[in-house]
Amino acid sequence: MQCRYCPREFSKGEHLRRHERSHTGSRPFVCKICKRPFGRQDSLMRHERLHTRPDGGKSPFPPQFNPMNRPITPITPDSADREDTDLESHPSPTEECQINTGDCNAPQPQPPAPASSMDLDFELMWPDSEDLFQLITSPNSSMLHTESISTWDNSAGSPRTFNDQAPSIENLPSGGNQKAVSDVSKMVARWSSSITAAAESSTLTSTFLDECLHMFFVRFIPTFPVLHRATFVFRECIHPLLLNAVAIGSLYLGPKDAVSKGEVLWRLAHTAVTTSWHTLIGHRGPNDACSGVQLIITALLGQIYGSLSKNRAIRTMSQAFHGLGFTWAHSCGLYESEQYDLNHLPDFTASNQDKDRQWRVWIAREIQQRSILSHYILDGLVAKLYGSGTAVRHASNQLTTPGSEAAFSANTAEEWLCIMRGELVNKITFKSIYRMAFSSTGDSSAIGYSLPALSLKVVLEGMQCFLSDNDDDEDTPIGIPSRADIRRALARIYDCITQNPTLSSTERLEIHLRWHSISLDTTANTTLLGRHICSNYNIEQHIWPNIKAGTLAADPATWANTPDARRALLHAFAIQDIVEQLPRGRAHAINMPSALFTAATVYAVYPIAGNVNVRIPTMVDWNDVLCTTAGSNMALTASAGFPSTTTQYVRGDAVPDQGLNMTTRNLLYEFNSMQKLFGCLKTQWGVASDMEQVIDQWIRLCH
Repeated sequence: MQCRYCPREFSKGEHLRRHERSHTGSRPFVCKICKRPFGRQDSLMRHERLHTRPDGGKSPFPPQFNPMNRPITPITPDSADREDTDLESHPSPTEECQINTGDCNAPQPQPPAPASSMDLDFELMWPDSEDLFQLITSPNSSMLHTESISTWDNSAGSPRTFNDQAPSIENLPSGGNQKAVSDVSKMVARWSSSITAAAESSTLTSTFLDECLHMFFVRFIPTFPVLHRATFVFRECIHPLLLNAVAIGSLYLGPKDAVSKGEVLWRLAHTAVTTSWHTLIGHRGPNDACSGVQLIITALLGQIYGSLSKNRAIRTMSQAFHGLGFTWAHSCGLYESEQYDLNHLPDFTASNQDKDRQWRVWIAREIQQRSILSHYILDGLVAKLYGSGTAVRHASNQLTTPGSEAAFSANTAEEWLCIMRGELVNKITFKSIYRMAFSSTGDSSAIGYSLPALSLKVVLEGMQCFLSDNDDDEDTPIGIPSRADIRRALARIYDCITQNPTLSSTERLEIHLRWHSISLDTTANTTLLGRHICSNYNIEQHIWPNIKAGTLAADPATWANTPDARRALLHAFAIQDIVEQLPRGRAHAINMPSALFTAATVYAVYPIAGNVNVRIPTMVDWNDVLCTTAGSNMALTASAGFPSTTTQYVRGDAVPDQGLNMTTRNLLYEFNSMQKLFGCLKTQWGVASDMEQVIDQWIRLCH
């Protein structure tokens, strides 16, 4: 039996009918008492049980039934469907194969009566998606109301905030102040209701939420491992985190309306965090070392989505959270939180229960550390994308490197334990890594050839931070390394990336992509260069918020004949080549739009200067690219004692075309290929649409 709305087939009629209701939004199950409709019979059964309670459903659930750590409000028939779906999700044995139930030793709330297995939707990979769907689209409920509006409810007393020190409304002076607070509460209520109404009208379905969450874990998380799918527990997450994860997952779906639905969910999450961060920051998972971890991850995912969104208003809104993750991390004590004690690693002979418990504790500590480190990566990305400064000083980062990617990606406690027992643990602080990278006597091996992929990404964003502080090589600020020092440090980091045995080929390509993008920026401020070209030729652009062209040391045509320009061109070609080599499923790292656009900016300069066909070395020595200076023979081939082909090219010397040591590349052809790459990339990251429009105008200018 095939669905009337999609190609999926089902063996049972009841499964087909439940699936088709996800397309139509039909709610055929109606409560006999209050006449409220539901899309599933098990949801109706849980709702009706509230009417049969001795108290008539008017008293709140006990504390253990409040996994979201939200202010508890009395449950009435008007709010029963909201609390029902939030607090009572009962998976069948079949569903337990698909959902993790958390720490096996943690007390689990037991439902009054199990729902019939025939009423559960076995087609969902994350069955709790149905409950999230009911929460979002419930006609008379809003998650924003329960998380923010009740904070200022007269009957609630003092608001449940992070430090519980805010005054209650009863303690405010009488008169105009009380009316002002009341008016603000009504305004926020109308605002949140309008956003929830948008979610209701966007034809959301539980299947859509389920597919988005699935794509989030199989497409996004491999490129940005900040959550762990095998131990992820749906019901232990705050709602804004789930909404942001679903919004990111929507970018990987095919239907045209998926992006608009994702934007609605992002706005809902953004508003919930904006109005309720003081409550959400108190949430603490069962294995978390401190509270606030999920709020920090929520801010991370929300800003990644917002910064790379096609919607310009959303891009602007997301900037309000830039740097807040660091502030919240300090407030919650995440920087001072103890790491996992390796003495607690269980033996191979330990019980499965003990292994599973320690595995989940280690994963929770790892996620906590990765959530902060990921904000450092995001900080560098946003600074580069919008031509602004970083929110924090990366060189003072005293966090230690995270665990290996192999241990973090383990799917079972046994697999994790085998990896942990076989690894040589050598954690160092990022502050020490930067010191070794810039040491005048150090070498690449001192930094370490086995740094995890995430650690290398954090280190590279630190290099981006140095560059953003050093925009003029002739007037370096006090305490900031010169561009020559940064290039030498990047050369050492390149060796660490190339010789790292723990990196997969895909991870190495992704990290090399970011390395080339940052190394290219040591040659010129490409943000300033791109704005200058757009300003001079009246090209409309919506990428950089500041449309002022700024001042360049040399006009683009003059700059194209300098050693820095030749360095930049080699990095630009490398960036494009790497993107074309990446597997299809990994060609959407979050730094890819920025890297490709940086390369395109360099491409635009050369045709403007009259250089369309360029000859470059076939094999490039990147150490020579970074360290060669005009009139210097510091980069010499070890065997012959003569300058290498790369050195001669960078300095502008005449390079004898012997054999296959030089190749010709046509920049207009490369430009067209670049445009096609953006055409694919914009299906994931909408900001690439604005970049593609600028590139299209640059191509017209160059013909």
